[in-house]
Amino acid sequence: MWPRPERCRVISVANQKGGVGKTTTTVNIAAALAMHGQRVLVVDLDPQGNASTALGVERDSQTRSIYHCLVEDEEMSKLAQPVPDNPNLWCAPATIDLAGAEIELVSLVAREARLKRAFAAYDTSELDYILVDCPPSLGLLTVNAMVACDEVMIPIQCEYYALEGLGQLLRNVELVQSHLNPGLAISTILLTMYDGRTRLSQQVADEVRSHFGEVVLNTVVPRSVRVSEAPSYGKSVMTYDPSSTGASAYEASAREIAHRAPTVGR
Repeated sequence: MWPRPERCRVISVANQKGGVGKTTTTVNIAAALAMHGQRVLVVDLDPQGNASTALGVERDSQTRSIYHCLVEDEEMSKLAQPVPDNPNLWCAPATIDLAGAEIELVSLVAREARLKRAFAAYDTSELDYILVDCPPSLGLLTVNAMVACDEVMIPIQCEYYALEGLGQLLRNVELVQSHLNPGLAISTILLTMYDGRTRLSQQVADEVRSHFGEVVLNTVVPRSVRVSEAPSYGKSVMTYDPSSTGASAYEASAREIAHRAPTVGR
């Protein structure tokens, strides 16, 4: 059992660059936390719904999803589904309806705070973490996540283009802090797809650590075939192959996150 936070930590996992491991990070950090006694809700805010798929959550045309929460004020508690094989983990799924939500949200009152209102109406006393998987953009869905959350986690790929566009993400976080959510903070940066055989990966890691300091986790997530395979079986790598290097890295990352939080005794 890892120590539980004093109150539910609400964390958005964001980076407008695609392919950096946002969904993989969200799913596996959530699974690792849940496997060590934390109660975790994953909110899938990406229209592609990859986090929902990776967690094995059933979805069809009749599924009530996070879209209905944002646009139709459906209660979050009615959407959250238990994740198979992990009794401490739930998922509020995304469906393709979410693809049109950005347009529909434009005309709604307090459009940037729709998710925040949904969280406010949800009894988070029964949860330790809410992780929000953001889409690869800086549109209204990502802004909703940042307004609703206390923390931002940024996965950064250890590749040449890793830092390109990161400045825009940081500016957006500052704008949200200035106008919509003064309490928002970048609490965690996780280096993903690390290849220890290349000098480039080490250079990117060094540059990120020198720029961001202590918010960068000590653990790096290596490239791993097992991590890539797991979603096709509707599983996180934590349950698909717990002994793999990818699972070990995500477990170590989740442990760092859990121990960085203000905690309560069990």
